[in-house]
Amino acid sequence: MKIIGRRVLHSLEQALSKDRVKTSINGFSPLGLVEMTRKRTRESVEHVLCNECPTCHGRGTVKTVETVCYEIMREIVRVHHAYDSDRFLVYASPAVAEALKGEESHALAEVEIFVGKQVKVQVEPLYNQEQFDVVMM
Repeated sequence: MKIIGRRVLHSLEQALSKDRVKTSINGFSPLGLVEMTRKRTRESVEHVLCNECPTCHGRGTVKTVETVCYEIMREIVRVHHAYDSDRFLVYASPAVAEALKGEESHALAEVEIFVGKQVKVQVEPLYNQEQFDVVMM
C-alpha cells in the first residue's frame, strides 16, 4: 500500500477512535474506496418516519389480480370438499371481481362445473387487492 493510503487510513482510525460506536476499517477496495463498517445504534430514519404498508405488510409487493383469482377458485374447491352448500358468494376487491367476471370468467365457469354449484361474485370496495371472502349459501 502506498504511503498516502496508509496516512489516510491512520487519520481515519484516529478520527474514529473518538467514536463510541464499534467501527472496523477494512482497507481500500479495488476501486480505491475505503471499506469500513459501523455498528448501527439507532433505528433507521425510514423506520422512524414511516409505517408498514397495510396492503403488503412491508413485503414491497402485492399479489397480482390473476394470482388472487386463482386463490379464490382453489378456496371454492377446498370449501366444496369440506362442507355442503347450495352455492357460493365471493366478496372481492373491485379489480379482482372485475377479472373474475371478465378475463377469468372461463376459469370460474370451469370451477362452477367442477363443484356443481353456482358462484356469484360481489364487489367489496373496501377490500384491498389481496382480500377476499368465500361464503357458502
